[in-house]
Amino acid sequence: MDLDDDLDGLDRGELAAEVRRLRAGIRAHRDASGHELCWHHPLLWGLLPERTAPEVAVPPWPRFLRGCVRYRESLDRQLPGAPVYDREFGE
Repeated sequence: MDLDDDLDGLDRGELAAEVRRLRAGIRAHRDASGHELCWHHPLLWGLLPERTAPEVAVPPWPRFLRGCVRYRESLDRQLPGAPVYDREFGE
């Protein structure tokens, strides 16, 4: 069984609605800013039809923080003019 077999029985209108739903989720992910840029995105994963609990594995703190720093550095290279979100998590 293919993971996307659920699409086979949908008519044109249902397929269009599914595309709109998925696009909205992708746009919400794309437009995230500030602390929403965190890698853990269960709302995006929830757009998939299969309902599984993701088996999330997290690296030890030093490696995790190095990865966060690399990710932030990549944003500086790719989006050097991006506005700064200078708030603490939870504000």
